[in-house]
Amino acid sequence: MSGEINLSALLSTLSCKLHDGVFVFATLPNGHVPDGLDEVMRFRETEGTTLILSEAVAKSHSIPFEFRCRMITLNVHSSLEAVGFIAKIATALASKGMGVNPVSGFYHDHLFVPVGRENDALQVINGLRSAANR
Repeated sequence: MSGEINLSALLSTLSCKLHDGVFVFATLPNGHVPDGLDEVMRFRETEGTTLILSEAVAKSHSIPFEFRCRMITLNVHSSLEAVGFIAKIATALASKGMGVNPVSGFYHDHLFVPVGRENDALQVINGLRSAANR
């Protein structure tokens, strides 16, 4: 098994990176993704193919989108079997009235938070790390 599973270790070593640009969520009902599309994530669902991509790429391909957001990468290698890590972060963000769309990659978790709330999210994440190190 790769990555950290201990919640205390994950929280106490947590750092994050706010990515440049605005990202959006889109869906392509027929599942046809345009050639050369540079998406961050692609996920097939029964209703269509969900994409996360930069707003600029969506506009350049005339892809309708929703949820303008900022991407924050959690720079800790969490195991895909870690229990409670994303729940802890999502709960802390919810306590500040903020929704989050988390996506887990093999090495890192990524949070998509509403545009304009990214600094609030960074403050919450840093607060969780500080509390774990007390």
